[in-house]
Amino acid sequence: MATASASPQRIVSFLPSATEMIYALGLGDRLVGVTHECDYPEEARSKPVVIRPALPLEGLSPREVDERVSARLHDGKSLYQADEALLRRLSPDLIVAQNLCQVCAPSGNEMTQVVRALPHAPKVLWQTPHNLEEVLANFQELGDATGRAEEARAIVADARQRIARVRDGVKALQPPRVFMMEWIDPVFCAGHWVPEMVEIAGGHDGLARPGEFSFRVPWKDVLRWDPQVLVLSPCSVPLQEAIGQWELLRKMPGTQDLPAVREGRTFVVDSGAYFSRPGPRLTLGIELLAHLFHPDQFAWKGPREAFVRLPTS
Repeated sequence: MATASASPQRIVSFLPSATEMIYALGLGDRLVGVTHECDYPEEARSKPVVIRPALPLEGLSPREVDERVSARLHDGKSLYQADEALLRRLSPDLIVAQNLCQVCAPSGNEMTQVVRALPHAPKVLWQTPHNLEEVLANFQELGDATGRAEEARAIVADARQRIARVRDGVKALQPPRVFMMEWIDPVFCAGHWVPEMVEIAGGHDGLARPGEFSFRVPWKDVLRWDPQVLVLSPCSVPLQEAIGQWELLRKMPGTQDLPAVREGRTFVVDSGAYFSRPGPRLTLGIELLAHLFHPDQFAWKGPREAFVRLPTS
């Protein structure tokens, strides 16, 4: 176990989820650099930004975003650019990074190039979770690496208790057919840890891909699945922007005939806060889904801005 004297004192986070973990462990004063997406907690916004997008996506439609991201990745280009001069000045002794998704943050070879450019090689802690258990393991590994092992253990234990409470609470309930839509144009299903969150919360998403990357789903397959609950959760898209995508969804053929739409059980959620980032707030995401699936049994005690119920027409 790391001792306090051996703990890293200058930490750079290449992941919004890692930034949340760092603050949860009480290490905000050691965090010296973040990405442009590190917006929680509020204090993270004041940290120097070392990672920015290489591709401007503001003002684009979901289809245009998908096309430009896909084209850039096809050409072997990164979606992010690191401020190497700033990183050299910050001189981190620990960088928290990922090698899971090229769209979410710098990964793999990009990270290797960044580290090689630094005069003093920092330790790199990789976080590459595919499911909830691996997310919790990443939290503990960060605690171990920073001298906060006990604090991490307590947070992980609390998360397990809250997850177990939800799982036990839905055992006798009928799971609704759910579709978690991680992108709207083209349509993507849920992947990685999100299908597991749906199952724990007492839902069943027959189109999801647990533990794997999300993938494109033909709209006819969604219509065939006939979801009773439809959750629009576009990856890392702010809630208000995601709400604006309802117009696209509403115009898709057959949308108005879905039980989820007819019965007013279509929702848009704050994806970045509760689903797409594998960090501390995934537990809240499970509790939110339990409320959306079984509102009579599970009250929502989290932020009011976590979700919006979409109109039926």
